Amino acid sequence: MTDTTAGTPAATDGGDPPDGSDFGVGEEGSDDPRIEFRGGKWASTLPLVFFIGWAIFQSGVLGIGDTNGLVVGALVGTTLGMFLVRGDWKAYADTIFEGMTQRVAATAIVAWLWAGMFAQTLQAGGFVEGLIFAADALNVGASTFPAAAFILCGLLATGIGTGYGATVAFVTLFFPAGVLIGANPVLLFAAILSGAVFGDNLAPVSDTTIVSAVTQDADIGGVVASRFKYAIAAAVPAFAAYLIAGSAMAGVSLEGAVALRESANALGLVHLLSMGVVIVTAVAGRHIVEAISWGLVVAVASNLLFGLSSASDIVAFTVTEAGPLSGLPVVEVGETAGVGGSLYTGAVGFFPLIVLTLLIVAMAQIMIRGGGFEAIQTFLLDRVATTVRRAELTMVLGTATINGMITINTAAEIAIAPYVARIGEKFNINGYRRANILDANTSALGYIFPWAGGVLVGYQVMVGPDGLGSQYGPEMVVNPIEVVPYVFHGWFLVAIFIIAAITGFGREYIPDRASEEVSRA
Repeated sequence: MTDTTAGTPAATDGGDPPDGSDFGVGEEGSDDPRIEFRGGKWASTLPLVFFIGWAIFQSGVLGIGDTNGLVVGALVGTTLGMFLVRGDWKAYADTIFEGMTQRVAATAIVAWLWAGMFAQTLQAGGFVEGLIFAADALNVGASTFPAAAFILCGLLATGIGTGYGATVAFVTLFFPAGVLIGANPVLLFAAILSGAVFGDNLAPVSDTTIVSAVTQDADIGGVVASRFKYAIAAAVPAFAAYLIAGSAMAGVSLEGAVALRESANALGLVHLLSMGVVIVTAVAGRHIVEAISWGLVVAVASNLLFGLSSASDIVAFTVTEAGPLSGLPVVEVGETAGVGGSLYTGAVGFFPLIVLTLLIVAMAQIMIRGGGFEAIQTFLLDRVATTVRRAELTMVLGTATINGMITINTAAEIAIAPYVARIGEKFNINGYRRANILDANTSALGYIFPWAGGVLVGYQVMVGPDGLGSQYGPEMVVNPIEVVPYVFHGWFLVAIFIIAAITGFGREYIPDRASEEVSRA
């Protein structure tokens, strides 16, 4: 999930149905020119396949989680694909630009930038110290902190409708607080990602929820109501798993951790009001950018009013020589000219990830234009989905496969949604059921794969300029490959839908329930 809409789109039970155009759904015409590849349609998968191989080698084999390295892998993969094009390369180059201008990429980028500024401003205002104070006061120890982070992050993500934004906020604020009181950093990072999965999957204003509903001809309210049982069935064992693992997995020793814990300050908890403003505004139906902007205004005002930070901690212009403006609270004299402060570091830290996101969406567009997606889905439809049970398994595994290639979950959902609809309609499967299968897998796996956007957005908070690693030490940096086994809610959610496909749990057919019906399961 990357963004929210300005309001909940009209349900398909009255008026004009939403067509998903706000997210790029339905914009790709079947008559658009294709790119011809040597080796046929399957050759169009080369850029993404190469990128995944590069990411596995870099992160899994070498243990390097550098986002800049993934950018290079994406650039090399995109370039290699060009050499397989038949004829003029112009269509291939134009497709790169076409992919980069998709709104689905822009929504992720906007969410990261605003969430980054907001979270860094709260950190500058001592919110981490406030959380440490609250943890001590409430006796939330190292073993229970990951479970608590899972629940709280899930609630935030559900409220504001963006798992990416919730991940940025919690890794910036809750992650260092938990590690400082002794929680295992790998488990804690994974618990935060699990909370993001929960909110992304269940939030009515989440873009993954909206896209899954409108592409499967189902109303959003009914979709959310029908998927609640799946979300809870995964959340309960995930919560228990974090309690058990929290007791079994030891934390790390940080130099100066004792001093940092002694700096705990209840006044930092004033920023609970800032987060509350974001949640209330988002739940009221306002755009996520507007919601976070109001939260940012309250955070800046609180910092200055209560003396939690100076104006230069929020934005600072450094000049090399004193001048008539050097007396301003936001102007400092230093050895090197530049710009700094929480607004600057909160935004700049995501620049490498922004470039990577644009390249991933471009590679996905190449695969679409080259017919790779069509080849994969046609194979699944004709050769694999031969019964209702196998059709639903195909939906589950197909969305998993595509999400492994397109790591921005909404983009993956948009790409495979038409094929889920085709398979489901062929076997008379209800739109609610199709939407739930589609959303659960894209939400879950978007926060599990080490090259996925949901994972990398949290990792970037750790390694970016003035990130957690530079502030607290290398123990605060978690290699994305390490968290894969511990994103419990994500794995349980996928497992539940595999079991549901095999056993028929929750299966509904089109005649069972129409979109207009009030009764929802």
